[in-house]
Amino acid sequence: MKEPYVILVDENDNQTGICGKMEAHTKALLHRAVSVFIINSKGEWILQRRAMDKYHSNGLWTNTCCTHPHPGESNIGAARRRLKEEMGIECDLTILFKFRYREKLDNGLTEHELDHVFFGITDDNPVINTSEVEEWEAVSYTKLHEDIVKNPSAYTYWFKEIYEKVNSFILQIQNEQK
Repeated sequence: MKEPYVILVDENDNQTGICGKMEAHTKALLHRAVSVFIINSKGEWILQRRAMDKYHSNGLWTNTCCTHPHPGESNIGAARRRLKEEMGIECDLTILFKFRYREKLDNGLTEHELDHVFFGITDDNPVINTSEVEEWEAVSYTKLHEDIVKNPSAYTYWFKEIYEKVNSFILQIQNEQK
């Protein structure tokens, strides 16, 4: 199977080129990514534990799914595609924000991403792709926050970076719907 390509970008999210996914992570090249956060109608967060054979951050808990848009693919298109591929879920998604981060991983790779963060609500239970996802759970924000404080090494770097900001957006959306 041919290595997937990622979209290289500058700090303003302007495309500057494309390259192989592993090259981008080996050379710490800034590239576009998407992260999806799903909650159910009870307000529980749908989390996944990454499969044990993932090339990085394997076995760690994280947001519902994440990926890199393919060249020519929109960010929302990539978010919808990966949500279906990893979790078997289809639902409406809304962009919340984007952020940039750079983190050295434990295997000589570096995540250097401009990440577009999406949010959706559904009561559909995931049907996980076991080559991508080890397991999933639905958890309240309070329980999640307590566990991250107690067990930070059980979660991905990017998830710990933004989960509180995502929760602020979720609370704002829920208040607007009242």
